[in-house]
Amino acid sequence: MDSTDRKIINRIQTHFPIDPRPYRKIGRELNLTEDEVILRVKTLKENGIIRRIGGNFGPYKLGFFSTLCAASVPEDKIDLFTETVNAYTGVTHNYMREHRYNIWFTFIAASREIIEQNLETIARDTGVNDILNLPATDLFKISANFKV
Repeated sequence: MDSTDRKIINRIQTHFPIDPRPYRKIGRELNLTEDEVILRVKTLKENGIIRRIGGNFGPYKLGFFSTLCAASVPEDKIDLFTETVNAYTGVTHNYMREHRYNIWFTFIAASREIIEQNLETIARDTGVNDILNLPATDLFKISANFKV
């Protein structure tokens, strides 16, 4: 990664241009061509520096519900469990931790009941029954931007 890659990453983390050609707009701001920005972003994604580029929305403002889930998954079921969980379009994050509850994920759905039903289905399909559903009681939104 060079200084130009860092400038691109810093620029796209917030206020991504809502524009028919956002990379051209970013390029103009950084004295690059649109093609240079696209190529650099593609390379950063291929190298695992950028995981995804996409919008984030507030589920509650759109009438959806969100919850944090934690599961205690035996090592021999981790692949099955994560593949099963990741198949749900409402799952936005899924990661491992060194803890009794070793798999954590967030789930968004149109209702709390749908989330509960999906968690029951995941438990049945994977044989993992120790899944915590931890819906937020208060919402504190922070901005997670990382200057590189």
